[in-house]
Amino acid sequence: MNDQEAIALALQEAQAAAARGEVPVGAVLLSGEGELLARSGNRILEKHDPTAHAEIEVIRAAAAALGNERLMGTQLFVSLEPCAMCAGAIAMARVARVVFAAEDPKGGAILHGPRFFEQPTCHHHPEIARAGDPVAAGMILKEFFRARRG
Repeated sequence: MNDQEAIALALQEAQAAAARGEVPVGAVLLSGEGELLARSGNRILEKHDPTAHAEIEVIRAAAAALGNERLMGTQLFVSLEPCAMCAGAIAMARVARVVFAAEDPKGGAILHGPRFFEQPTCHHHPEIARAGDPVAAGMILKEFFRARRG
């Protein structure tokens, strides 16, 4: 699976999360060879778990499936720039590459806020890349919150 296909799956997961009433963020985790290991969207409300972000969900699922807490060589595709909690999980799992579509100036922790992977206390620095249409990815979130306020 290539980057565009993977980010498209992450956006599908974001749409599915929105349909469940969750904040629409989706994630896909691939092996280094591009095989699908896990896919999910946010499940915070469903699980009554503030840590059930899409990224955490796919990291947990892949670690369980592989029987290893280290996800060396894997690639994480996310519809939105990961937050600080998710960046920490990405570092601890040793995900090799993180690809996201939309930036998150308020809650993102890779290009914004703490710039987690640039900190001297961060012991793992994944490759960071962008894929997909950031405007379309951002619109999923804007429409979701507009409907909530309306």
